[in-house]
Amino acid sequence: MQDVLSMTYLWLKAGHIIFVIFWMAGLFMLPRYFVYHQEAAEGSPEEAQWIDRERKLLKIILLPSIIVVWVLGLALAYTLSLWSAGWLHAKMMLVLLLSAYHGYLASYHKKLARGERRLSGKQLRLFNEVPGIAAAVIVILVIVRPF
Repeated sequence: MQDVLSMTYLWLKAGHIIFVIFWMAGLFMLPRYFVYHQEAAEGSPEEAQWIDRERKLLKIILLPSIIVVWVLGLALAYTLSLWSAGWLHAKMMLVLLLSAYHGYLASYHKKLARGERRLSGKQLRLFNEVPGIAAAVIVILVIVRPF
């Protein structure tokens, strides 16, 4: 099995990077959608449009992307036998945290759809920083491999 994965290593790596880009794009977009959603009047047609846009972003882009990122990432780690690498442990911890963040955003979408507006626009704008900071640290871990 490992021989087959080794032959396809570059394809696994390319696919992993492509779907990480899709996932990160969605994680950047969703909090911004939430800001616009909260600025729309409750019960308005505009609010209904934002609910639909958020749902589509979650179901069409974010959900498939996170699944493919995890599958290909684990396949890459298996192919290269990286399980004892400290940098990989740190990266996986950050990816787990990003996955939890993704789950939190999905749950907040459901709350917004029910009319529960618990976060301010400022808080949601700050949420845009989470995936960027995590991505920067992950890239450093993978490229520099500090430990």
